Amino acid sequence: MEVILKQDVVKLGKLGDLVKVKDGFAHNFLIPKGLAVPVTSSNLKRFEQEKQHKVVAQEKLKKEALQLKDKLAGLSLTIAALVQEDEKLYGSIASHDIAQALKEEGLEIDKNIILLGEPIKALGIYEVDVKLHPEVPAKVKVWIVKK
Repeated sequence: MEVILKQDVVKLGKLGDLVKVKDGFAHNFLIPKGLAVPVTSSNLKRFEQEKQHKVVAQEKLKKEALQLKDKLAGLSLTIAALVQEDEKLYGSIASHDIAQALKEEGLEIDKNIILLGEPIKALGIYEVDVKLHPEVPAKVKVWIVKK
């Protein structure tokens, strides 16, 4: 039986894929769980329309990410932190601190897309990666200074 996947299914296919599966698997698992629909002309048309809408939405998100990347490229964040006598921080600067500093600059960025390998624990200038979109990586310059 041929079905159209409504979601990504591990070891079977991705959203919108046309796959051939055994009748029992389709009738007892995929269709009742809402993971797939049988192949009919109306279902094919609907999935083509949905695919076109998703492509348009992804292009819009990519365009917004490119605009945000330009803003981030010209931005330099300064974060003041308490330091010990040997210039080490009393804590560390993590992605949520950088997200908060960006929010104060008027940019709403989720802390989960700020790619900070490990927290910053010393004064200095750092280039922090931000993944705005799967195809649009960006960098933001962060200055860690004494408070």
